[in-house]
Amino acid sequence: MESKNKLLVIPLGGLGEIGKNMTVFQYGEDIVILDAGLAFPEDDMLGIDLVIPDFTYLLDNRDKVRAVVLTHGHEDHIGALSYLLKEINVPVYGTRLALGLVEDRLKENRVGNYNLVPIKPGNQISLGAFQVGFIQGSHSIPDSCGLYFKTPVGTVVHTGDFKIDQTPVDGKLIDIHKFAELGDKGVLLLMSDSTNAERPGYTGSEREVARALDEEFQYAKGRIIMATFASNVSRIQQAVHSACKYGRKVAVLGRSMVNVVNIAMDLGYLEIPEGVLIEPEEMKQFREDQILILTTGSQGEPMAGLSRMATNNHRSVSISPGDTVLIAATPIPGNETSVSKTIDNLLRLGAHVVYEKISGIHVSGHASQEELKLMLNLVRPKFFIPVHGEHRMLKRHGKLAEELGVLRENIFIGENGHVFEFTKNTGRISGKVTSGKVFVDGLGVGDVGNIVIRDRQQLSKEGILIVVVTLDKQRGAVVAGPDLVSRGFVYVRDSGDLMNEAQNRVKGVLERCEASNITEWSTIKVQVRETLSKYLYEKTGRRPMILPIIMEV
Repeated sequence: MESKNKLLVIPLGGLGEIGKNMTVFQYGEDIVILDAGLAFPEDDMLGIDLVIPDFTYLLDNRDKVRAVVLTHGHEDHIGALSYLLKEINVPVYGTRLALGLVEDRLKENRVGNYNLVPIKPGNQISLGAFQVGFIQGSHSIPDSCGLYFKTPVGTVVHTGDFKIDQTPVDGKLIDIHKFAELGDKGVLLLMSDSTNAERPGYTGSEREVARALDEEFQYAKGRIIMATFASNVSRIQQAVHSACKYGRKVAVLGRSMVNVVNIAMDLGYLEIPEGVLIEPEEMKQFREDQILILTTGSQGEPMAGLSRMATNNHRSVSISPGDTVLIAATPIPGNETSVSKTIDNLLRLGAHVVYEKISGIHVSGHASQEELKLMLNLVRPKFFIPVHGEHRMLKRHGKLAEELGVLRENIFIGENGHVFEFTKNTGRISGKVTSGKVFVDGLGVGDVGNIVIRDRQQLSKEGILIVVVTLDKQRGAVVAGPDLVSRGFVYVRDSGDLMNEAQNRVKGVLERCEASNITEWSTIKVQVRETLSKYLYEKTGRRPMILPIIMEV
């Protein structure tokens, strides 16, 4: 790709979707990667554990990659790093908390050789043709950053995930002065968080959550069980403050929650007074009104702590009347059904459930329209790319920019893989590189593709019918069978006539093949599959996966 004297900006994730945020900045022979996140599987991605960006472009240009720089430590921004660093070993720059969370994941995924370089907001580093600076941000995790990239053709500002919180829990205000300073000097391109671009007004402060939590703690009569994102350290800190105020001990359940709490405490981002934190097995030593349980499962994940409690499948906690369950998160798009089921199950067990729709125990970590407008007015970019959001969010954010005076032709609503090409005076979409979704299934990365997913979907919806036949190798005559085995299609004992006729249809195919001297297994299998498929659809309206198995003697 010809990129001499041009800046290329190539999103590999995060456009037209929530999650797996990753952007490539390239000038000449230098590439800097911003974030490397994952997404969680959608309902139709059966058996898939995680979804990560397609790294093909980076692997093809691995010699040009200088570093990865991070905005913050949420999984949708750091979760794919373990898979990237196995392929491309480059330095990773981020704040101490982000790197602490990254290192935990690298060790878990047995990445043995890595170079994590801590920075602080306000730092600027040189990476090839780029001068990269980190700006103090404000989000639902401490030490989130916006970044700027000074390049030979101009300055690019990326907000990262942000909101303008005037009263953040950690006291660190977003550095709007730096954004304004960059705007005064001239910004070629702004890339800005679009998650809440459809939401008017301002996003509430994390301090508002503290008041709502305090009220719930004040009136709760039994145990309090709070589920939130493990990486939402600010929310965890506020829950700990309320627990201390009302004399509750804190037990942490769930591997990811335990890991984040330990990392945040070790690095000084989370303060829990001595004697407050207890092991789960110690809970029985205290009254129920002296317990706060922090757990995962705010998104209805089947294997997470809260979901297991809701189905009476947790090894150490059973929900009982009198428990108060706080779900301090909003469902990620696609998870609404799972979250609703979890809430319903908890209510059936007698718990008092508090969630976003009926309380103030959650506020978003993303800027709403008035804050997005303020950012645009501070930076005053020549070109604008809305990022981090589904397509309708990107479109709405683009409309906001146009209302504030950014020329329509200078606003680019893109897709993953688009190559945005900039000179000092021009900007355009100049092409597309390989991008998309790579599925992680167990230990396999990328070995499950769309065809396998399609097969899994068919199996889940229609079931499978296995046809087993034994043929004489010399004559091609049937020695045994055909035998039919149904799994997930019909219950054989209640479908005797259907299965008998299906068996007869297969016998007819085999007899015709023998009479025509057809001995090629592939041909016989195709004819069996086509004949059975047509018959079964006529009788049942279903199309099970038909798997002919031929054995020879």
